Amino acid sequence: MTGLIKGISFAVGTVHDFQMFKNQSFEMAKDITILADLGFLGIQKIHGNSIIPHKKSKYKPLTEQQKDENKKQASKRVMIEHINRDCKIFRICSSKYRGKHKNYDKNWRLITAIVNLKRTTRNLKMTEFN
Repeated sequence: MTGLIKGISFAVGTVHDFQMFKNQSFEMAKDITILADLGFLGIQKIHGNSIIPHKKSKYKPLTEQQKDENKKQASKRVMIEHINRDCKIFRICSSKYRGKHKNYDKNWRLITAIVNLKRTTRNLKMTEFN
């Protein structure tokens, strides 16, 4: 799996990712598994086929089995963090956007296309083109 960006979502101002997920206008298929972090507590009420890590509390530490499960989930989610890093190279989401706001979605679509192109062609060699 190469990990490509399939869709993007925008909001005006500062909005948390989970709030944007709750306000989305399209229905997500029930068979899709969502791997989320602890910022998405309560996602299982909205989408039953979602997995979040176990939460540690001050009075109830995690067991070794829960720690192992969290590590397995994190190793699957790390690909998403690499995609975020690839997008942040363009500084559109890592710093204040100073361009024309009517072009914000166009700029993001261009960035996602470049990131997807980079991720799909990174394993190609020049000998494949000869």
